[in-house]
Amino acid sequence: MNEMRREEIRRFMSSGTRTGKVGVVRQDGRPHVTPIWFVLDGEDLVFTTWHESVKAACLQRDPRISLCVDEETPLYAFVMVEGEVEISWDPDQLYEYARRIAARYMGLDRAEEYGRRNSAEGGLLVRIKPARITAKKDVAA
Repeated sequence: MNEMRREEIRRFMSSGTRTGKVGVVRQDGRPHVTPIWFVLDGEDLVFTTWHESVKAACLQRDPRISLCVDEETPLYAFVMVEGEVEISWDPDQLYEYARRIAARYMGLDRAEEYGRRNSAEGGLLVRIKPARITAKKDVAA
């Protein structure tokens, strides 16, 4: 198992349509994990969510978050990010990032459609500010 370098982490996180698995803590202490679509913005990871989702409620109460992105084929790899989030209700920012995220996961030809859908009123823009990153490659080597 080898550590990834900074440029490898960025390439790994941006590659294809790998989803992130976000972990938050419910008010009663139970963990909650959900898959997300995301993009990188500098050092930050950005995703959208619905204001009534469990993760939105958890993050508005407690901004701490953990995210894991993994490669599910041999020799396996993963990046785990721990940090805090900033949440924005700004409709222009929400639309801009929803469109970028849609282009990554659904393709440029559907980016506008999904960008509009995922930036509807009630949507939130969530920006993860990494505090700690653990990144390993060749896990099964």
